[in-house]
Amino acid sequence: MAGGCFAAESGHGGDYEGRVTVFVVITCMVAAMGGLLFGYDIGISGGVTSMEEFLTKFFPDVLRKMHHEIGKETEYCKYDNELLTLFTSSLYLAALFASFLASTITRRFGRKISMMLGSLSFLAGALLNGLAINLEMLIIGRLLLGVGVGFANQSVPMYLSEMAPARIRGALNNFFQLAITIGILAANIVNYITTKLKNGVGWRLSLGLAGVPAVMMLVGSIFLPETPNSILERGNKEKAREMLQKIRGTMDVEREFTDLCAATEAGKRVRHPWMNIFEARYRPQVTFCTFIPFFQQLTGINVIMFYAPVLFKTIGFGSDASLISAVITGLVNVLATIISIYSVDRFGRKALFLVGGTQMILTQIAVGSMIGWKFGLNGEGDLSTIDADIILALICLYVVGFAWSWGPLGWLIPSEICPLEIRSAAQSLNVSVNMLFTFVIGQFFLTMLCQMKFGLFYFFAVMVLIMTIFIQFLLPETKGVPIEDMGTLWKDHKFWGKYLQEDNGDDEDDDDDDYIFRSKA
Repeated sequence: MAGGCFAAESGHGGDYEGRVTVFVVITCMVAAMGGLLFGYDIGISGGVTSMEEFLTKFFPDVLRKMHHEIGKETEYCKYDNELLTLFTSSLYLAALFASFLASTITRRFGRKISMMLGSLSFLAGALLNGLAINLEMLIIGRLLLGVGVGFANQSVPMYLSEMAPARIRGALNNFFQLAITIGILAANIVNYITTKLKNGVGWRLSLGLAGVPAVMMLVGSIFLPETPNSILERGNKEKAREMLQKIRGTMDVEREFTDLCAATEAGKRVRHPWMNIFEARYRPQVTFCTFIPFFQQLTGINVIMFYAPVLFKTIGFGSDASLISAVITGLVNVLATIISIYSVDRFGRKALFLVGGTQMILTQIAVGSMIGWKFGLNGEGDLSTIDADIILALICLYVVGFAWSWGPLGWLIPSEICPLEIRSAAQSLNVSVNMLFTFVIGQFFLTMLCQMKFGLFYFFAVMVLIMTIFIQFLLPETKGVPIEDMGTLWKDHKFWGKYLQEDNGDDEDDDDDDYIFRSKA
């Protein structure tokens, strides 16, 4: 079979045999439920940390500061507390370290095993948080939630990219981001309802309901089939062929199966992916698996998603108004992600990146200017109803820009560009960088808001400008390219092609052949 793998050429264009089957669509939708875990947690923490009963039990210093019992605080600084931000950000630090373990398990035992382990850990964390009686129990629960997120974010995007036909890979992969946005919206609605419940019931219910998406993912992962790529990795060629025939809806899958075999053979040569991933031949993939998650967090989206109720209250919204505004932004996020699912395989990845980036730059500048005009540097001011509506509308436009660009594409691009031999390690790198900077933003945003004031929004606008330029000049279009044929994109790219040719120009012929083989795989 290995010899046949070298002979086949797929070319660009996603022209493998087969059709889009109901089986593969349902399978991908079930797998994408892993995004509910991540989304629910992103959305729930901001609402819970704005509930007075929660603050009274775990963070009384923050509550005293809010009521001006410790000096006169500006509007920008009244939630600035390192322990409070640790409650939010500790999850992502745990997810960072869990992603490295998840990489090994995903590679050796399959994608669905990682999903099952992630859902079990997330369920345990949800139960601990819902029953927490002290801060230590609360933080341990958050750490377990983080392990669940690390495993889910490692395995689900990879699973979706491997199962989906090339021509709709973007749409099916974006179900993961859609599930994240649905999780955020559900959390915002839950927070709005539970904040009215007294005697500690509200915040416990908000945190404990995280077990619902965990159970959904656990049940779903039990019944999910494994991907052909993963089955081949573990040596069962006939079973892999049968699964490929099932998900493509045709018996004639020889060309795609041959390319899968070639990718697997290349993968077997790499016994230690973490030692090989930083070879020069993989430099383009490593660049994007590092900088895309880095930039995704520096769009400032988690300023909105983590701390939406806190942010809205900080800039003058009332308690109920802040929670309703968070629900509105969550709903906008879901609707815009659906637009991304429709458009990503029609207009391409780069078009969405550039349009969304431009939209985010303009709205961040507008939000910063509006807040600066109303509150100035001293944080003293007030918002009229019209002012609040304008800020909410601008934030919604910003969320729309993210939701059809850096949101879904931040998970899609790293999961589809890497050859099989480094795919699990590269996805782990993607998740770990994402979680590291999610932790940084989650931990230090309230301090940054206190120190930088409305200038923080200008900072994020500049970062989005830099990342949009980065995408324009360095990212090739991956729309419709089979996942096994991605390597040829770098060879044909103006920047990466020259770089790779210079790097490999002195190699011997057999080394060049091996490089081309690995690139195709």
